[in-house]
Amino acid sequence: MNSALPPLIQQMLEPAFYPHPVASVNLVQTHGAYVLLTGSHAYKIKKPVDFGFMDYSTLEKRNFYLHEELRLNQRLAPQLYQEVLPISQTGEHYQFGEGTAVEYALQMGEFPQENLLSNLFTQNAVTLAHMENLGKQVALFHQRALVNDHIRSFGKPESAQFPINQNYEQTTARIGSVQNTDHFTQTKAFTDHFFATQTDLLEQRLTQDKIREGHGDLHLGNICLIDDQPVIFDCIEFNEPFRFIDVLSDSAFLVMDLIARERSDLAFRFLNTYLEWTGDWAGLPLLPVFLSYRAYVRAKVTSFLLDDPAVGTEQKEQAAQSARSYYHLAWKFTQPQTPTLYVMQGLSGSGKSTVAKALSLRSPAIHLRSDAVRKHLAKLPLLEKLPPEFYTTASNQQTYSELLRLAEIILAAGFSVVLDAKYEQVAQRAGALALAEKLHIPIKILACSCAQTLLKTRLDQRTGDIADADAALISQQKQAQEAFSAVELAWVIRIDTEQPLVWEQII
Repeated sequence: MNSALPPLIQQMLEPAFYPHPVASVNLVQTHGAYVLLTGSHAYKIKKPVDFGFMDYSTLEKRNFYLHEELRLNQRLAPQLYQEVLPISQTGEHYQFGEGTAVEYALQMGEFPQENLLSNLFTQNAVTLAHMENLGKQVALFHQRALVNDHIRSFGKPESAQFPINQNYEQTTARIGSVQNTDHFTQTKAFTDHFFATQTDLLEQRLTQDKIREGHGDLHLGNICLIDDQPVIFDCIEFNEPFRFIDVLSDSAFLVMDLIARERSDLAFRFLNTYLEWTGDWAGLPLLPVFLSYRAYVRAKVTSFLLDDPAVGTEQKEQAAQSARSYYHLAWKFTQPQTPTLYVMQGLSGSGKSTVAKALSLRSPAIHLRSDAVRKHLAKLPLLEKLPPEFYTTASNQQTYSELLRLAEIILAAGFSVVLDAKYEQVAQRAGALALAEKLHIPIKILACSCAQTLLKTRLDQRTGDIADADAALISQQKQAQEAFSAVELAWVIRIDTEQPLVWEQII
């Protein structure tokens, strides 16, 4: 028994303490809590600490924040977060309930630690399907998340900039050691310029209710698999500014975490799924700032270990290397990029969306599907089949105009774009060519084709997709197709989707 532990925790390490069968108890400590793992249940006791940003110094505060943790985490992980239990004391003996509470415990369902996505990642067991699941899950979570005037106040430009500037102030001692001097200067200059020039965009996010009660700590270490489904847990309950944030900042943490682990394919599968289900593409100019901020926070927190006398030399070396990597990544997110515009072309069923989806991971790029854009314009669910009036000439023109408008916003923010639509007409493709010329960026037209019998088979077998087209439209689409002009041919790459893709010819 560790005599340095509080008497309550010492007793909770005994299996007999619990009202259910327990073979053994394992203790996990964080800077703010003790977590007792009993096999079937986990019990969290908050430490009586006050770090400024996290204050559990009184019993009343610990009780309040445990109830907040229960309330907030039941939004995404109701199967894990069960109840807050009072702990009373009789003499030197502690027990659940029965008298005046001297402490409180949050009871949770326990899961195997190997099921954490951070642990599964090291075994290469985190999949694109997991990321697609998470993209939809987080999109729905954000659409339902609480928003009110108090929460909106945290999205005001000065409020949004405050934690970013605070990071810079708190890390000046690292400049010249784990933080590159030029990178620090350039990173800060980028965010200073952004907040000086993008006030209108930030105000727009407020009016669009994009500032909500989010998770605040969305990374692989706070996601586990239960029945092979990702479950997000351990949101931030102790600090409102960390939780009342732009929904894209909330999502950016997981994107950054995956990019830091050199898996941009997983990052962009999550991001593209999230954007498709929210329709929040116009917010992407904010993403470089949010990604840089998330990386910088991780760098700052990691570098705190360098001053901890309890941390050994080897661990400090690892912390220094990790901090350097995150500081570099924070800088890299702020650097200018030359994106590419990819334009898919082909009949429904030709495989263009499959190619586009794969390309968005390899490039990587933002995948803009006309099917999703059309349904967001119609303000209808993605899986709902649209009636014919949403496929008139006027509706088609509106959809293609919106694709171009969004593409310009995204490309200007430094992200490559895959425009995924039929693009059967010269005029439609001309708009994309003009946009590439305006922005002085490369453009590639990927013309997809396959045998007509395969077109029909693919469309007949399509299920659970947001696209509405069926095999009955093939003949009509073929008649509407216009041949590539001599000007266009310089940018065309023909792809037979019945053959393996040759990425060297595409990217």
